[in-house]
Amino acid sequence: MTLKLTREPNLAAKQQGFSYQVEAVDALKDLQYGAVFHEQGLGKTKIGVDLALVWLKTHAVDSVLIVTKKGLIQNWKDELSLHSYVKPRVLLQDRRQNFYAFNSPARLYLTHYEVLKSERKRMALFLKTRRVAVILDEAQKIKNPESEVAKVLFALSSSFCRRVIMTGTPIANRPFDLWAQIYFLDHGASLGDNFGLFKADLDLANDLGRDRGKAARFEEALGSVFQKIQRFSVRETKRTANIVLPDKELKNILVDLEPRQAEIYETFRREFAAIVVRDGAPVLDDAEEILKRLLRLVQVASNPMLVDERYKGTPGKYPQLENLVYEVVDAGEKAIVWTSFTDNVDWLARELHGFGAVRVHGKMSYEDRNKSLDVFKTRADSKVLIATPGAAKEGLTLTVANHAIFYDRSFSLDDYLQAQDRIHRISQTRTCFVNNLIARDTVDEWVDVLLAAKQLAARLGQGDITREEYSAEASYVFGDMVRDVLGMGEATDGHKTNA
Repeated sequence: MTLKLTREPNLAAKQQGFSYQVEAVDALKDLQYGAVFHEQGLGKTKIGVDLALVWLKTHAVDSVLIVTKKGLIQNWKDELSLHSYVKPRVLLQDRRQNFYAFNSPARLYLTHYEVLKSERKRMALFLKTRRVAVILDEAQKIKNPESEVAKVLFALSSSFCRRVIMTGTPIANRPFDLWAQIYFLDHGASLGDNFGLFKADLDLANDLGRDRGKAARFEEALGSVFQKIQRFSVRETKRTANIVLPDKELKNILVDLEPRQAEIYETFRREFAAIVVRDGAPVLDDAEEILKRLLRLVQVASNPMLVDERYKGTPGKYPQLENLVYEVVDAGEKAIVWTSFTDNVDWLARELHGFGAVRVHGKMSYEDRNKSLDVFKTRADSKVLIATPGAAKEGLTLTVANHAIFYDRSFSLDDYLQAQDRIHRISQTRTCFVNNLIARDTVDEWVDVLLAAKQLAARLGQGDITREEYSAEASYVFGDMVRDVLGMGEATDGHKTNA
């Protein structure tokens, strides 16, 4: 059955892509499935738009479905308008409107992952009536194979006649995050159909530093991952794409906790140690519970008010943050301040109100978030954006700023890399500065080492470096450091946090 429209849209691209974007489209256009793993800031959206247009022009498919995160729907509508003449039919949470969309002819559909869960049955029926290609944007969304959205997409996968995933961080946090994304494409042909086995070989565990044999097996497995998926994957970094961007300078700034803050931190640390270790042996086997305790220490090192409303002091990081903001403003530039905690966003927005600070976090409506972003990008008096990575790390170009200040960081590599690359991307013309505020002798120092280890592992798993280059730099010292952070000593040998 051939889908016919009363009036066919103009399927020409409005503008030519960069050479590496054109090459990516050429590499994928005839494949049944493929992956675009270009580094953040290299214009994967343009690749996705052009790929959809090529599929439609050559009648490889009669419709294309683009799936993205809920907060990026408007961004995709804007990008589609910029790069094409096709207006997408948008599927949201209004089931009545979706009914009309499913039953009216269109070449391009745009939706978000949550809609796939609520419209699973109707989507399955829809795919039986059309030859549909799908593009999953920010595909790390399905990294957990046990999540509902991953299971829905696994079930629908075979009904799409073309499948492409796109993400700049395929190994979003841990090497085994890649499995579900690839399974959606090839149903286990490349990385196997058993997630448990794949995960067992690619666990960045705490005991790698004390078990050289296990470390060698981990490195061997990690080094072979990209080779297994290379035939249907395209990956470019800013270096390999020959994109000339301004330098990006990273700097760790050590600060001391404020005295009362230090007392609170040590109290929490002692209490956690007492819970985790009794009579010299670990009694807590729940890795997720360990992570909760580590995160609580991150909160105290950031701002004790997050865990104790009675705290009225000035956290140790704030004076340094204020100095950095003054330096940015004096230079006539703008900054993004990143924190993992929504209450911190609200607090910092109040403290930095004099700099025209605006805020973005997950408790705000999408309309209010977009208003804040518009103010930051268009008004000269708005010098500071304060945001959580979860609400603003993806799909946004914020090159109006060239300073990223991490007031605190979570354990997520994806959060860290995506957030800093909001400013270091195409259209940036100034040197970018990334400053990490780290509280001395706290969990912050462990987070810094852990993220470095994760980033190095991701580079090997994504094919950015060789195994020899990885081995020359690899360090698994984070395994010992976490014991010290929690006061667990030798009692946690082999214990995994899976942060």
